[in-house]
Amino acid sequence: MPSFETLAVSLDAHVATVRLNRPEKANAMNAAMWQEIRQAFEWVDQTPEVRVAVLQAEGRYFTAGIDLQMMLGLGALVADDCEGRQREKLRRLILDLQDTLSSLERCRKPVLAAIHGGCIGGGIDLVTCADMRYCSEDASFTIKEIDIGMVADVGTLQRLPRLIGQGMARELAYTGRVFGAQEARDMGLVNRVFASREALYAGVQEIAASIAAKSPLSIRGSKEMLNYARDHSVADSLNYVATWNAAMLQSEDLKQAMAASMQKQEPKFRD
Repeated sequence: MPSFETLAVSLDAHVATVRLNRPEKANAMNAAMWQEIRQAFEWVDQTPEVRVAVLQAEGRYFTAGIDLQMMLGLGALVADDCEGRQREKLRRLILDLQDTLSSLERCRKPVLAAIHGGCIGGGIDLVTCADMRYCSEDASFTIKEIDIGMVADVGTLQRLPRLIGQGMARELAYTGRVFGAQEARDMGLVNRVFASREALYAGVQEIAASIAAKSPLSIRGSKEMLNYARDHSVADSLNYVATWNAAMLQSEDLKQAMAASMQKQEPKFRD
């Protein structure tokens, strides 16, 4: 199992749980956490025993977003006598932060976010990269960047409108207002609201377990197709899935699933 400074990772019955683990700092995303999130989901992607991942957090908050100390230190990090080179360094830093969150999308395994408490600023950037989002009744959300005089730049403005529509996304981005669990459910940001944090974790683990019981090859292919279809035309997406299945359809998983169905048994798939 990988060991991290800012995350806690566990694996049980093919389900990896990745926990943000800076509860004393409201899980603010410092420089170490940004790097470790990418490392954790690369590990999820590369580990055959992992079939699905759950993202959750320790402490009172899901996350307070980007660590303000990290923000204050950016000037020194990109300093250069040449203004052009300084701006190039800052651009590359932003692209690297974007890449960290995109690691959830690149991960071939489904990622389920289980959100409790405050999910602020960079937290929305993070959870919009997940395949599905669930929350407890105490969850609250805000696109906080507007209140500190900046444009959200690591994914919220690109991904959120695809989930909840342009009108609501613009309202939330322009106002920075806080919205709660039921409104998040009504607008389609989260799939389901659970009564408590305990019920949230139990419910999401149950969903994760049901995914882990399916053909791993088919689940990975389904994620690939869904992500591709989101960003391409219907015609292009149909062409891609035809090519994909021409390569992947005749698999051991298909044979196992067909045989199990005929024998009225639960199929057993290799990792």
